[in-house]
Amino acid sequence: MGAPHMKPSFILSTLIISLILLNPLHLLHAQEYPNKPIRIILPFPPGGGADVLMRPLGKTLTEILGQPILLDNRPGANGNIGAEIVAKSPPDGYTLLVGNSSIPISVALYSQLNYDPLKDLTPITLLTNTPSLLAANPQFKAKTVSELIAMAKKSPGQINYGSAGIGSTPHLGMEMLSMASGTKFTHVPYKGSGPAVTAALGGEIDVLITNTSTILAQVQAGKLTPLGTTTLKRTPLLPSVPAISETVNGFELNTWYGLFGPANLPKQIVNKLNIAFTQAINTPEIKQQLVLMAYDPDPSSPEAFAKLLLNDVALWSNIIKSTGITAD
Repeated sequence: MGAPHMKPSFILSTLIISLILLNPLHLLHAQEYPNKPIRIILPFPPGGGADVLMRPLGKTLTEILGQPILLDNRPGANGNIGAEIVAKSPPDGYTLLVGNSSIPISVALYSQLNYDPLKDLTPITLLTNTPSLLAANPQFKAKTVSELIAMAKKSPGQINYGSAGIGSTPHLGMEMLSMASGTKFTHVPYKGSGPAVTAALGGEIDVLITNTSTILAQVQAGKLTPLGTTTLKRTPLLPSVPAISETVNGFELNTWYGLFGPANLPKQIVNKLNIAFTQAINTPEIKQQLVLMAYDPDPSSPEAFAKLLLNDVALWSNIIKSTGITAD
C-alpha cells in the first residue's frame, strides 16, 4: 500500500509551524513579557545620581509592569563594570542598565574595553537630564567661583578636587573649568559620586563637581558650600547660587541618565519598556519628586536616544582630546 497522499498546502503549513516552533524569538514572545522580576543594574555606588533617580521609580514601575524591579549596584571602572554585565546578558529584557553620560565618554576615553558600548547595548529611552553643581567643603576659604579661580592661580595644583573616577563627567567638568580659567587643580578619583561626596563632607578634598541631585540635601543643610551651577542660567532650586558661566563665559556641563538593554533586544520588548518608563516618569507625583531633586524628566523614543548617544560620543571625543585625559 503506497504512502498517503498529502496536499501541498498541508505540507507547507506543517513546515511553517515547525520553523516557528524552532525559532527562539517566537518562544520568547510566546510568553507575555515580563513574567518574572526585572533586574536593573546601576553601575555606580549607592548614593549616586542613578541610585537617587531609580529609588522613587521602582515602586511605580512594579505597578505598571506587574513584576518586581530589583536594583543592583555594580560600581567600578567609570560605570563600565555594570554596563558590561548588561552587554553580556541574554537579550530577554530581564537585565537592564540605567547608565549616564559616562557611556559615550567611555567610547572616547578607552581604547580597549571588554564590550562595545555602541554595539553591545540597546538604547531604550532617555530618562532625565540633570545639572551639576560645583561645591566645596565649608572650611574651604573660597566661597565663589571667582575666589576659587584666584586661589588656584596663586597656588597651582594646591587645591584638590574629587570625582566619580577617571573620565567621569565630574572629572571632565573640572578639567574643562581648569582649561577655561587657566588654572591647575589636583584630581583625586573615587569609585563613584557617593564616595566623592563623603570625602568632600569630611574635608578630604576641597571641591567637587557632581550632580545637583546627589548633593542638594547637603547643600540645603549647609554641609557643603555651593559655588556655582553648571547650567548657563541659574537653577530655580538654588536661585541664589550663580551659574559658573557668570564668571567663566560659556561654561556648561550637563549629565543625562538613560535606560539600556543588551544588543538584539526584541523591538516588542524595547517598545514595552519605553512606554512603561515614560509612563512612570511622567506620573505627576513622581515627576514632581524628581524635579524637587534637581532632575529634568525627559523621556524619549529609542531612536532619539540613540542619536543623542552618537552626538555625545563626538562631543566628548573633542573634549577628551583637548584636555589630554587618558585612562588606558
